[in-house]
Amino acid sequence: MDNQEINNGRRRFLTLATCGAGGVAALGVATPFVASFFPSEKAKAAGAAVEVDVSKIEAGQMLTAEWQGKPIWLVNRTDQQLKDLKSLDGAVVDPNSEVDHQPENCKNETRSIKPNLLVAIGICTHLGCSPTYRPDIAPADLGADWKGGFFCPCHGSKFDIAGRVYKGVPAPTNLVVPPYKYLSDTTVLVGED
Repeated sequence: MDNQEINNGRRRFLTLATCGAGGVAALGVATPFVASFFPSEKAKAAGAAVEVDVSKIEAGQMLTAEWQGKPIWLVNRTDQQLKDLKSLDGAVVDPNSEVDHQPENCKNETRSIKPNLLVAIGICTHLGCSPTYRPDIAPADLGADWKGGFFCPCHGSKFDIAGRVYKGVPAPTNLVVPPYKYLSDTTVLVGED
């Protein structure tokens, strides 16, 4: 009888140890499988909305952020730049932003939620170059009628301070305004509206 009790004790120990090792192995296999259902940090960053603090952008200055691998321009326009927009209606292709390149709440004269802050994707609509911000007034290389905006040196496309494309340049449409919303007076969330 003593021998059988020892064997039963061993049998129980070996059964429990085998079950425990099997459970740990199953958990080890299941963990990466379950984790694969969730997006990686890289995937989240590629499409996730981006918070941008706009409190330190001075009037007339631009800040560049990144969303979905694209440059996002945030320009704090001056009062004069806003006044000049209406005078440029005849010089731009789509003055009323009829082409669907902005969220519905930005389909207005300034192409923005709040007039002073432009949020735009910094990619030329011609061949995907990145224009430069040119806030200067009437520079020699852009002409006397230039009132500030964006210039693409690759092929000469010009956009006004609302991202509207000028007539007679290679770019066919206005700069794209991404979906965005204000989380507070000083924080913009790019990627959600």
